[in-house]
Amino acid sequence: MTLPHKASLAPDSDRLALTLIPRGDLICQPEEIFDSAAVMTLLSEAFDKTSDNAERRGETVRILRNVQKSGRQAIADAFVRDPFDARRLTHSYTYLTDGLVCTAMQVASRELHPLATPTQGEKMAVLAVGGYGRGEMAPSSDVDLLFLTPYKITAWAESVIESMLYILWDLRLKVGHSSRTIKDCLRLGSEDFTIRTAMLEQRYLAGDADLANELETRLKDDLFKGTERQFIEAKLQERDARHLKQGERYMVEPNVKEGKGGLRDLQSLYWIAKYIYSVQDVAELVPLGLFTPEEFSTFVEAEDFLWAVRSHLHLVTGRATEQLSFDMQVEVASRMGYEDRAGRRAVEVFMQRYFREATKVGELTRIFLTKLEATHMKGAPLLERIFRRRPRIKAGYKVVHGRLDVADPNKFLADKLNLLRLFEEGLRTGMLIHPDAMRLVSANLNLIDDDMREDKEARRIFLDLMLKHGNPERALRRMNELGVLSAFLPEFEHIVAMMQFNMYHSYTVDEHTIQCIVNLAQIERGELGESLPLASSILEGGVNRKVLYVALLIHDIAKGRPEDHSILGAQMARKIAPRLGLNKSDSETVEWLVRYHLLMSDMAQKRDISDPRTVRDFAKAVKTVKRLDLLTVLTVCDIRGVGPNTWNNWKATLLRALHAETKRALETGMEDLNRANRGAGAKKALRAELAEWTKAALKTETGRHYDPYWQGLNLSTHVEFAEMLKELDRSGDAGAMEIRLHPDEDRDATRACFAMGDHPGIFARIAGALALVGANVVDARSYTTKDGYVTDAFWIQDADGHPFEASRLPRLTQMIHKTLKGEVVARDALKSRDKIKKRERAFNVPTHIIFDNDGSEIYTIIEVDTRDRPGLLYDLTRTLAAANVYIANAVIATYGEQVVDTFYVKDMFGLKYHSESKQRGLETKLRKAISEGAERAVS
Repeated sequence: MTLPHKASLAPDSDRLALTLIPRGDLICQPEEIFDSAAVMTLLSEAFDKTSDNAERRGETVRILRNVQKSGRQAIADAFVRDPFDARRLTHSYTYLTDGLVCTAMQVASRELHPLATPTQGEKMAVLAVGGYGRGEMAPSSDVDLLFLTPYKITAWAESVIESMLYILWDLRLKVGHSSRTIKDCLRLGSEDFTIRTAMLEQRYLAGDADLANELETRLKDDLFKGTERQFIEAKLQERDARHLKQGERYMVEPNVKEGKGGLRDLQSLYWIAKYIYSVQDVAELVPLGLFTPEEFSTFVEAEDFLWAVRSHLHLVTGRATEQLSFDMQVEVASRMGYEDRAGRRAVEVFMQRYFREATKVGELTRIFLTKLEATHMKGAPLLERIFRRRPRIKAGYKVVHGRLDVADPNKFLADKLNLLRLFEEGLRTGMLIHPDAMRLVSANLNLIDDDMREDKEARRIFLDLMLKHGNPERALRRMNELGVLSAFLPEFEHIVAMMQFNMYHSYTVDEHTIQCIVNLAQIERGELGESLPLASSILEGGVNRKVLYVALLIHDIAKGRPEDHSILGAQMARKIAPRLGLNKSDSETVEWLVRYHLLMSDMAQKRDISDPRTVRDFAKAVKTVKRLDLLTVLTVCDIRGVGPNTWNNWKATLLRALHAETKRALETGMEDLNRANRGAGAKKALRAELAEWTKAALKTETGRHYDPYWQGLNLSTHVEFAEMLKELDRSGDAGAMEIRLHPDEDRDATRACFAMGDHPGIFARIAGALALVGANVVDARSYTTKDGYVTDAFWIQDADGHPFEASRLPRLTQMIHKTLKGEVVARDALKSRDKIKKRERAFNVPTHIIFDNDGSEIYTIIEVDTRDRPGLLYDLTRTLAAANVYIANAVIATYGEQVVDTFYVKDMFGLKYHSESKQRGLETKLRKAISEGAERAVS
């Protein structure tokens, strides 16, 4: 550490004085943010009372801390009054920071370490770099400083820098700093593009102005000049790496700064423009021909909105938070004044605006970079240019830098169908569309009118974009971003960039729709044959592709309205399908698919498909194998299009089983579904599998179970229970229990089998034990035997939705044993673990409880749709057990923060719950258990 110079009073002419010039308009009066004259007066008065450096520094920090606090409060208050005024807000935080930094420099260089006659080497300039240098600061932005000296740093400069930094650190500023000579800056900038970018935005703050000017000149002449191409390529590589890390533009918890379509993308445009054209403001790109006035307005609007969102994030959390997490989305939407409207929450309206702005940023980036290609970007290698086959393009088009462009805009616009043909030509040739052509299209969307929508050729082109070229997603995504899709299909406009505020859907509604079509196209191309054998075989066997693509395109078109989106969507499909050129029969099938696009998923995931009534009811609804096949493929694509990790073997197994049973019922008759037929086959298979058992042992095993047991479990589980019951018989211990955990790879779950003497509440105790070990139950079956045993099978997953690792199973088994023996009381132990994470508390999940006596022949079905949490299943089953309800099966379907727990139950006499008063009584008890648990989970 360098010892500080002894303080001495500076001459009067050198006493503290500071003049601050705002960089742009401020959000309130400059004096409210930082009153430099008042600060200087307070400091001078304080310094007159002491000559001790430590005391002077302490007084400086005290005075500046008060000013900093009042200045930040003034800015924040003004922002509350105008929550979108981000541009002036960023200028204001910069103005405040300039005041703090420049004052610290003055105090350190003039008062704490004064030099009467500085030498040539004892000069120093303080420069702001990075975002601070650009003059754009969010509430919790870093303060990046460059201390510039002409030669190697002197003891005086080191002392000044050290004192300055201590003052700024005591003010709790996050200071990033470096001390360099001009030579250092040039050398390091040539080696590292991040450093070069930071210095591109250097701004003089205090000290020797000539030194700062020299650096600016040397940077332009000796570092930037002639390296434009390398800089552009470096920035584009950074952008690609950033997007890869942050995910897609439509991820529902975006990073406002680093994410796709975020602030960093806009800043990259500015850096490149400044590097090449030395612009000081994006507005200068308009006269240069890189942006039209309209595109510049779009830039400003997107930038202002993103800065507002980022600033609110910082103010809410009190730190540099960039991730717009679910809980923050609700808070920021409220601060920005968004309100609920027409069946949609304020947060969904806010996030739709966010994603639309992010899409605009992507468009601007594409336009800007393509404009630079001609003069600055690296050309294709010579051999590639010589040997690459250039696709033959149709008349009216030209190829510019490998992209498809319009030869004559006037001729192109003379035929409005060309607005669709452009995308067809892009798919036919495999070329990307040139941004100039995109500009032309988006500026003339008014040409897409009712006449064009009814035009036979326009319909043909539109359907061919999905059906003919093998990669419909590319055309649809670009058409969506340019507004063509909404213009041709006006009903689609409502769902563009629409976010569904839940944890289940990873994408906006329009992007989910396109992801569904991506999946269908991949199945058609044979890319998913191994992972989706059923859907692949259906498509290979031949289906009506036109119906399937149109149904997928519009299946969620009524989302975000107060009505049921399946019912309203079907009504809309009745008009849309004929308009797209589908005949009466195909239009009716599309309408049916949209109306029932959730039916198969619901039946498979929320009902027991081993119950004959489930399959019978589903078969009656679909009526034909043709519709069954179409609905199966649509359901697979719909689930896979929800998010990257939504599809798993469990769902695949359920859908395959439901398809197979329903197809058999439709082809051979409903009588094939009765329990006796299935039971006989299951017993025969077990006898074959246990051929080494004695006839007497086999007779005991096949005779001890009721019919539902044989129908509800597969052969491997029947074998497992047979061996477990044999072990219990052998032990002769009435209190003995058998627990076996094995991975069930076909279902992406761990199968947990329990066999023991039957007694009330055992299902709930097992649910509690599983909750305690962190297991999520996805399915459960409970069967009593004629000789007093209970056989319960649970399929469980870990917190990430995967089977438990084999190495963990012995410890899990041990913990479950302890809980079931009463050594650990689940109810007490769960209190500390049954919690909802903070970021997930913003979701509103209303509770719905349905009693269904028609969905099963022998059970009442209780469907509980509510907020998920670790101890929910235990609370529900404990409540049912306390009410003497016998639980035969539990089917659990989880959708992010929402869960649907479906129980197949009987009363204590083995009867259904037909009495409405009994149903209401049970519902009251279940709702009480849910609300008490929910309160505990957020406490």
